[in-house]
Formats: sequence, C-alpha cells, structure tokens
Amino acid sequence: MNTPTKLAGFAGGLAVIFAAALGLGAATGDPIDTAAAHTAHESSGQGGTDHSEAAAPAGLQVSDRGYTLSDVTAPATANQPGTLHFRILDPAGAPVTAFDELHEKQLHLIAVRTDTSGFRHVHPALGPDGTWSIDWTWARGGTYRVFADFQPTGGAGQLTLGRNVDVAGDLAPTPLPAPSQVAEVDGYRVELSGALTTGGGPLTLTVTRNGRPVTDLQPYLGAYGHLVALRTGDLAYLHVHPQGEPGDGVTAPGPDVTFHAQAPSTGTYRLYLDFQHENVVRTAEFTVPVGDTAATPEPAAGHGH
Repeated sequence: MNTPTKLAGFAGGLAVIFAAALGLGAATGDPIDTAAAHTAHESSGQGGTDHSEAAAPAGLQVSDRGYTLSDVTAPATANQPGTLHFRILDPAGAPVTAFDELHEKQLHLIAVRTDTSGFRHVHPALGPDGTWSIDWTWARGGTYRVFADFQPTGGAGQLTLGRNVDVAGDLAPTPLPAPSQVAEVDGYRVELSGALTTGGGPLTLTVTRNGRPVTDLQPYLGAYGHLVALRTGDLAYLHVHPQGEPGDGVTAPGPDVTFHAQAPSTGTYRLYLDFQHENVVRTAEFTVPVGDTAATPEPAAGHGH
C-alpha cells in the first residue's frame, strides 16, 4: 500500500491518544488521533501521556465538543472516480473555515474499510466556504470509516471525528492477517520491536532493503514516519508521531524509528507505518495483539502485509 506519509525519527517521548471511528457518507462514525493528549489532548504529537481521565477513546463520535463532521459525500460505487466532500461545523452550526496546522497540514483524513483493509492517509483541500474535497475512488465495495483529524483555530483543541460510508461493489471481507512483527512492502522489510500495551511503552520499527539498513529516510509531514493503530472490531484509533524532528541534530533518518504508544484497551490491533524513501510514501502493516488476546508474536522472517 502506498499512502502519503512518512517515517518517524527516533526519540521516544511522544504520547498518543487513541480514538476510533471512520466512516463516510452514509452513517455514523468514529475518529482518532495523535500523541500527547488528543481530543482534549493535543496536536503536536509530542508531550507526555496523561490518561488519568478514564474517558472513551477520542473520535468515537460524529460530533465532539460542539463540532460535527457533516455533509460527507463520496462515490457510491467501487471503481467509480469522483470526489469526496465534507465540512466541519462549529457549535453554532456554521462551517469552520480556519484551522491550525498539525504536522504541516490543516486536516488529516484517514479512511479504512471496516475489515481494516484499504488504509489511506491523505490531505484534502479546503475551499473558502469550509468544504473539504479530494479526488476519490474506492477500490472495493463495503463499509468504510473516515476520520477527520484537525484543530479549529481558536476552538476546542485537537479533535478527531468520523463517519461511515457504504460503497456498492465487492463486499467480500478481507481476512485479518495473522499476528506478525515483520512486514514487507515494495522490497522493503520493516521489523517491529517492543510491544503495544495498555501501560504504554516504546515501539521501534526498523527499515531495511535488500538486507541493508535504510539510513536516508525522507522527511514527510515534519517527521520521518507516522504510525496509526486501529483496534479491530470498533476501529478505535491511535495516531502516533515521533518526538524528534528531521534536522534537530538528534533524530536519525533511519533505520530505526521509535514511538511511545499506549493502547486504550486489550484486543487485537492493526498497525500502519507510513514512511517515505526515494520520494515514495509506503505503508507497512502489522497485526498486533494487546493483553490477554494472544501471546506477543516473535519476529517472523519473510512475513509481510
């Protein structure tokens, strides 16, 4: 899968918050978001992890703190080119037209089929009337979730909202890939070290190609990589960014990219690492158990998604 985003720097103090939900056009939704206090948390992707308030994961709703993901439209059929549109409404019901930048963009849109296949992380354009739009084609039919991750200027902080969308076409579900700590994509091998837990801790992803470490990852969206985790079943979402930044004199451009992440609960999660190398963004995918659902898998050679 090749999706716009990039790989992280190494550093490890980024806190993350998890939210769930995605979905377009026709139904309900749930969102997600990034480190260090999201939804009442933050948008910088840095900072400590304060999960003392036992609140639900961020982004499990269409509306939060008065803001609503509204007017979502998209192609109704798979393989039908069109445009995805939506608006963010403020507490007074008016379209929001001013957004703060988060990781070099005013809004991050993440879409995925409810079976966790077809993951995409993209950045639509904002029109003067508050309508966000992007060229869009669904590869397959099914129910999808779309997350909008943003921070309204002068508003309630960073938010993640989501909706569902039903797409006509091939509805056959994609089986959940087996747990593995190794993924392969376009000739790159990415190995996951560390465990995703409810207590939080470091996760390091090591990128190699042809048996050699990749030490020249390229900056993308202000970092060397981005990591998203989705809880299977309800798509509770965790978006993690590294604390270090390219050019800070500390963060190396590979092969290791380290995150500090905390899962909101036990369960099985899908992890998506976006990284950029040689001007192409790629996504490495993993299935990872958290808690009592299964034993933590050992690194497995040659297994990828």
